[in-house]
Amino acid sequence: MKLALVLPLVLAALVGAARAEETDDIRAASKAEAESFNARMYAGKPGNKAYACFVRRYDAEHLAQHPKQKVAAMKLLVSAELDKEDKELHNSFRLGFRYRHRSGDFDSQGDCHHVVFVKDGNEIRLGCGVDCEGGSIGVALSKDDRSAVVRLARVRVWLHNKPNDEAERSLEAGADDGIFPLDRTDTSECASLVTDRKELAALRHK
Repeated sequence: MKLALVLPLVLAALVGAARAEETDDIRAASKAEAESFNARMYAGKPGNKAYACFVRRYDAEHLAQHPKQKVAAMKLLVSAELDKEDKELHNSFRLGFRYRHRSGDFDSQGDCHHVVFVKDGNEIRLGCGVDCEGGSIGVALSKDDRSAVVRLARVRVWLHNKPNDEAERSLEAGADDGIFPLDRTDTSECASLVTDRKELAALRHK
């Protein structure tokens, strides 16, 4: 997905509808900024392919303190792959989560581009969109790079490994589901988000 198409989605998800007209708050990242962020995201220069996995399972104490939170657990796999044609590194995301009061595992996925939030100290984030107007998420890193912070307003989701499911489902922010800090962990923890055998093997050997 091209940056021109992603930025409006990122505005809606990360700036908020009330400030969506303030497009000067966000700009595309420079090549140097993108490379710096990639090195932080993938704990080093990503090369031709790289992965980063972040996970959070909310315990009973946390959920008791946030009674309106709908999500009980979340996984985020961020991937980078060098395109053989344009020689550029392309980022994407896969999101998996479980609801608090609903059975089943749910997924979402899409392409990402680097954006800079000018009024937040030039913070670099990944702005990631889901195809077919499926909403978007933003992914930032903590200062120590040990956590990812996922922000969303609405993102289209589907039952695990069923992206062509025609049922209309979305994860919407609500009172306690707009910002999710996730802890960095071994990439094998995100293996359930990958279906391709070759990619799964590469992920498990990272």
